[in-house]
Amino acid sequence: MDDNDNKDTSQRRVLTDISPIAWEHPADRAALNALRKIPGFDLALRKVFGMFGERAIRLAFKANAVRVSEVQYPWVHERLLRVCEILDLKEVPELYISQTPVVNAGAVGLGDPFIVLNSSMLEVLDRDETEAVIAHEVGHILSGHVLYRTLLLLLMKLTVFRFPLAGIAVLPLLLALLEWYRKSELSCDRAALLGMQDPEIVMSSLMKLAGGTRGEQLNLEAFIAQSDEYREGGDLLDSVYKVLNAIGATHPFAVVRVAELRDWIDTGTYERIMAGDYQRRDEADMRPYRQDVEEAMRGYTDSAHEIFDEVDAAVDRLKSKVGDVWRKSRET
Repeated sequence: MDDNDNKDTSQRRVLTDISPIAWEHPADRAALNALRKIPGFDLALRKVFGMFGERAIRLAFKANAVRVSEVQYPWVHERLLRVCEILDLKEVPELYISQTPVVNAGAVGLGDPFIVLNSSMLEVLDRDETEAVIAHEVGHILSGHVLYRTLLLLLMKLTVFRFPLAGIAVLPLLLALLEWYRKSELSCDRAALLGMQDPEIVMSSLMKLAGGTRGEQLNLEAFIAQSDEYREGGDLLDSVYKVLNAIGATHPFAVVRVAELRDWIDTGTYERIMAGDYQRRDEADMRPYRQDVEEAMRGYTDSAHEIFDEVDAAVDRLKSKVGDVWRKSRET
């Protein structure tokens, strides 16, 4: 155990043969299933992008990044092996460290996914938090997200930098994929929690991804309070800004991700999985597609209701203020 370990990892439960369904967000599953139901969609993507995408991407990282192994970043390699064991990923993916100042990571590829950690992440996160990020990316691989994530990234690159006019034509597709992409992040935050089996480590990694710097000590309790304030506070205009700010973003805001993770824990699902009550990969998916859609719609409906409630509250406040002004004018 190295100096940065915060927990006896021998106490973690190996989630043998766990199905990704155990951690996937309903909106993530509903959107992804809708794409998969298009006849030949997956096959077409693999053929089109496979001709030039994956080989070029993999060669780029081999040429301009460090591949993790027993001799290159051995502690990262050890954490990767451990996460793959806990989430029961049989084929350990390649992992690269890329020199870049943006604190981020990703799982990319079209047929043979690999993980990329930006070097700045290793400076901001401690080793346990880095392992949480690795578990998050392993979750994307197990959930089959990588093909669609790579498609989105390639589309964004092509439309923004090479063919900007084409971006207008594919804008609805891009926005739809971005909405799914953000929900897939919520799914894999849960996978990170299952891999680490320590909520504080996962939430701390999200906090530092939001605004951590090297050597600075942050307070997780204060960030959780900030998360509650963001989710619960504000007026109608704030709600509109929240929606507008998210459009075009690839990731949900870190405060939202922390709140969503806490909500998932509160449902008791995490505790049940830790007790061994989870769906196995060889078990038929008993959840109908309609149920995922209905749960996703309930989530969106709840959000809409919150906005409408805030509209009513804002109108009531406005009426009260107008009434106060009118009464004062009568008094004078």
